[in-house]
Amino acid sequence: MIRKEFRTLLLTTNVMGCLAREVPTLVGPQSRTRAVSSTRSPDPWVVVFTALDVEYEAIREYLDGPFSQREERGTLYEVGALTGVRGSWRVAVTQTGPGSTTAGVQVDRAIPIFGPEIVLFLGVAGGRKDVALGDVVAADTIYDYESGKSTLKGYQPRIRTHHCAYRLVQRARLVSRENRWQQRIRPPSPLPPPASFIKPIATGSKVVTHDRSAVARLLDQHTSDALAVETEGHGFLEGAYVNPGVDALVIRGISDLLVGKDQASDKHWQPIASRHAAAVAVELLDSLGTNMPRSQ
Repeated sequence: MIRKEFRTLLLTTNVMGCLAREVPTLVGPQSRTRAVSSTRSPDPWVVVFTALDVEYEAIREYLDGPFSQREERGTLYEVGALTGVRGSWRVAVTQTGPGSTTAGVQVDRAIPIFGPEIVLFLGVAGGRKDVALGDVVAADTIYDYESGKSTLKGYQPRIRTHHCAYRLVQRARLVSRENRWQQRIRPPSPLPPPASFIKPIATGSKVVTHDRSAVARLLDQHTSDALAVETEGHGFLEGAYVNPGVDALVIRGISDLLVGKDQASDKHWQPIASRHAAAVAVELLDSLGTNMPRSQ
């Protein structure tokens, strides 16, 4: 009798011990991840970053309400929805201000907050070659032209390269081939319609205002296939690079051609170029859809 009671007590103790060892699993990180996921909208997230007011306003024009604001560590996000033929996206938009470093910091900050599938940087750029005012360039590659080495023999550039997400580049090529994105421009674009390109873009901290400036000559020599030049793309992609599982793309509308750049020209062309870049982004997201399984 005593031996039977001992075996029962031992069995009970072992069962309780197993349950005790399982408790950390139930409240561990995996459990917290499931809890967070269960509170999210069924629609996937995309976070859109811009540097200028006019760029922000261009993409916001496409979003559906109700809008909400979310502030995280001082950064303000406006949240809306993008409803397309193939599905809907939850969209958070924020304005980083100019500069590559700031863009990178803001991307790295936003990704843990929203858990987006895609991050986009939309805005304007200067056209280097083969583009016209109002055209759009989606980057397959971003060149950072700022890195280099100063020696007695002169300056030796060390161009750094980041690639945009392969699947987004492929979708951008599809959007460019189908040539339907112009129908999304608000208000409708006058004829002839703008063109779109999937080509490299150069990024640096300098605003290039002339095609014969020192920086323009450097770009001619070391980034000759870049169609446009801007100031945020490399930092943006760096911020996405350190966050695995997020696809990133830079889309730029051409607002100047590195000659004749002045305030009057910017006031006219920056809103147009911003709207064109936003139209490409919306067409790309709708092309992706939200019910398609994501390739790994």
